[in-house]
Parts: sequence; C-alpha cells; structure tokens
Amino acid sequence: MKVSYLVLAAFTSVSMISCVSSKKFKAEQARYAELSDKHNQLQNDLKSCEDAKAEEARKRAGLESEIANLNKQMDFLKENNTTALKQLQDLSVISASQAESIKKSMENLGLKDAYIQDLQTQMAKKDSLNMALVMNLKGAIGNMEDEDINIKVDKGVVYVDISDKLLFKSGSYAITPRAEEVLGKVALVLKNQPDIEFMVEGHTDNNEIRGNIGIIKDNWDLSVMRATSVVKVLQKKHGLDPAKMAAAGRGEYKPVADNSTAAGKAANRRTRIVILPQLDQFYQLLERK
Repeated sequence: MKVSYLVLAAFTSVSMISCVSSKKFKAEQARYAELSDKHNQLQNDLKSCEDAKAEEARKRAGLESEIANLNKQMDFLKENNTTALKQLQDLSVISASQAESIKKSMENLGLKDAYIQDLQTQMAKKDSLNMALVMNLKGAIGNMEDEDINIKVDKGVVYVDISDKLLFKSGSYAITPRAEEVLGKVALVLKNQPDIEFMVEGHTDNNEIRGNIGIIKDNWDLSVMRATSVVKVLQKKHGLDPAKMAAAGRGEYKPVADNSTAAGKAANRRTRIVILPQLDQFYQLLERK
C-alpha cells in the first residue's frame, strides 16, 4: 500500500514539473518573437537615419560645389566689369544699352556675392553649433581623459561613444549605476536642445554569445537590447522626448578597431549616441534662392 502511494506521488511531481517547463518554454518563445519584431522595426529606423545622413552629405557636397562655381563667376564678372568701367571714361566708345547692361551685371554680381556670403555664414553657424554642443557635452561629463568616453564631430555629425564596460556588465544589457550617472549628464545637455534628434547604436565585438542569457541568442540581440536599455533610461529617468530618439543594434558589423586583439575587441564593445543633422533647418536658405 505504501508503495502505491509513493508511485502516485512521484507521478504527480513529474506531471507538475512538465507543466511548468512547458509554460516557461512558451513564455520564452513569446518573448523571443517580441524581440524579433522589435529588432525588425529598429532596423527600419536605422535605415531611415542612415538615408538622412547620406542625404545631408550629398547636399553639402553640392552646396560646396555651387559656392565654388559662384566664386568663379564672380571673378569673371569682376574682370569684365573692370574693362567695361574703363571704357565708360570715354562715352564715345560705349552705347547707352551697353552701359545699362554693365549696371545690371554689377547688381547681379552683388546679389551673387551676398548669396555666397549667406551660404558660408549658414555653414559656419552649423559647424559652430556642433562644436558648442561638443564642448557642452565634454563640460557636463567632466573627466575627458577617461578612455571609456569619446566625443567628436565627423562630417557635420556629433558622436558620443561610451565603452560598454562602463555601461554594462559582461554579456548583460542592464545599465550599471556608474552608467546611469554618465547618461544623466548627457541627458542634461540634450534636454536643453529640444530640437535635437539622436540615435543610440549598440555595438559588440565578434565573440559569439555563450550560454543562455535570457532571450539573447547572438550579438544582434545583445546590441539591440543594450541600445534600447539606454534609450529607456534617457526617456523614463531623465524625461527626454521619445519622439526625438531612435535605438538600433549594429552587432559586430561596424568595428572601429581590429577584433584580433583584446584592445581592439574592447574598443568595439561600445554604445554610440549619434546627434542627427537637422536637414530641414539647414537647407531652408536654399528656398530663398
């Protein structure tokens, strides 16, 4: 009789364990599907941001080419007008229509010169605003000798690189207390610039994920979750507008150093905040052309 009770108890325990494992497995499947959907959406956001950056670079190159052409036209007009003005000293060799044509050329020259000056002023202003933003970020963060933080301007875009050893524990996407302090200082500067939009990019080295880290299966998942963790801190703890932010995972595919060395791997494990260019504001002056 005792043996029967023991067998019944063992069977009940096994059934309960099987039921719990099945529920946990289904929950993990649901979480993984949610992450996959979020990853696809973030990749679309990343492509849109990259297209915007490429468009700004293309327009900037065209703008610089236009300035060069206008400068050449100015030089040509100045040379011709110098000759024409000398002819004006002898009214017998120039007609009234020629004199009027010269006058219009001089006026046109003045307009082109003013347009060039306007373009150069706007470009200088944009560069100055970027440098001011960099200086504000450096001033807020403080000790810039720290190799774990790097702030720079490249082709008109401001980048803030933060080493993952400062932000996260190895293989984790949970923000460390030290990282929250640094992100708070960055958020203070960004909050004072409400028109600024930015993207948070997660980057990894090329080491494969080992073991089971929750729903993290590979470096794509890890980079996406780390970028999302940073965005959530900036939104929920520091009040930044979520409509001005984007989160994206780069995985191991945008390295800044050689992954064959330990130092290179450490440099590649980073989170990058990209201050996106404000194309609409910068190119408004072209509509006045």
